[in-house]
Amino acid sequence: MINFKELAGEYKTPLYIYDLDYMSAQYHELKAAFKGRKSIMAYAVKANSNLSVVKHFADLGSGADCVSIGEVRRAFLAGIPSYKIIFSGVGKTDDEIREAIEKDILYINVESEAELGRVELIAKELNSTCRISIRVNPNIDPKTHPYISTGLHDNKFGVDLNSAKRMYIFANNSEHLDPVGIHFHIGSQLTELKPIYESAEIVADLVRSLQNIKIELKFFDIGGGLGVKYDDEVTINPYDYAQAILGTLKGLDLTVVCEPGRFLTANAGYFLTKVLYEKQNGDKKFVVVDGAMNDLLRPALYGAYHKIEAITENTAEMQKVDIVGPVCESGDFFAKNYLLPKLEHNDLLVIHSAGSYGFGMGSNYNTRGRSAEIAIKEGKARVIRKRETFDDLVALELEFLD
Repeated sequence: MINFKELAGEYKTPLYIYDLDYMSAQYHELKAAFKGRKSIMAYAVKANSNLSVVKHFADLGSGADCVSIGEVRRAFLAGIPSYKIIFSGVGKTDDEIREAIEKDILYINVESEAELGRVELIAKELNSTCRISIRVNPNIDPKTHPYISTGLHDNKFGVDLNSAKRMYIFANNSEHLDPVGIHFHIGSQLTELKPIYESAEIVADLVRSLQNIKIELKFFDIGGGLGVKYDDEVTINPYDYAQAILGTLKGLDLTVVCEPGRFLTANAGYFLTKVLYEKQNGDKKFVVVDGAMNDLLRPALYGAYHKIEAITENTAEMQKVDIVGPVCESGDFFAKNYLLPKLEHNDLLVIHSAGSYGFGMGSNYNTRGRSAEIAIKEGKARVIRKRETFDDLVALELEFLD
């Protein structure tokens, strides 16, 4: 059990806390689900990019799925070898592509014909050959929040099947491109197996059609998106997930690449915040805390639900409250009409499932320093990112003052 009161006393609030042992268990469960075939687990760095978290997965044998050259650099710093690093994302700059080629990563996931042209041109300038995969958009509804849906034609990601085939033929005929993989990722927080299976089936059939024209791929990149329990979701069992994917690959000698992020880290993380006071406006009651939307944006951005636990001596009758922070925006809330006991100054609230898309989406809005991050392993807590100070926030501006 994590002693949140003790951590708040030692490290102050607001505070991110990560259970590395939970992350290990999730990683091993997913890796074991694919044990019948060659596989690479490539941790999706965007979910939680703290270097100590990325290194933890590196130590478990993980690769890295990166969506910026900054994330690629983080992966290298954390000890992930180049042959397990993938570079994805819609808007790669020439400099990012150049660096990825020079670092000789496993492959670049290409998102458009225009990008493929830039990759070839840059590889030619470097007198090099770039391994590529193409992100295919199977046009399957993932049944998730529209903000995190990525596999439909009205999403910005990937290319349609006909475009993909044309791109593979182009790459196969190029001296500076080596098409080694195929990639699809239909969305995040997926809780239904059927869309995943249907997508894999479509993409596997494309692999077979490429084989017929002598284009042999090595990697079948299934993306990530495996959903987790925030509230009452019925999630997909990792074994069933793997079997659905593998069932589409009969007769194909491919290494499966999986890019888990949320599945590994979401429920390993907690955001700890302190109650400042309660406030009554007419019939509306607010609990004002020291954490804010700049610390944890998901509720304001997506209307996302997080379980919230009160640590208080008060056992009074439950009341409906809005839990809000100090940021000067009406959207600065963690929950609305949430049932909690009456709270006092310095009581604590633990916001669960905060290990993914929490700290990484944070900002310094209202000149607020971002919180510290703490990792717990085998019962021992340690700082893995210091709390930002005011001096940190103004360091890049001071020299330009008139």
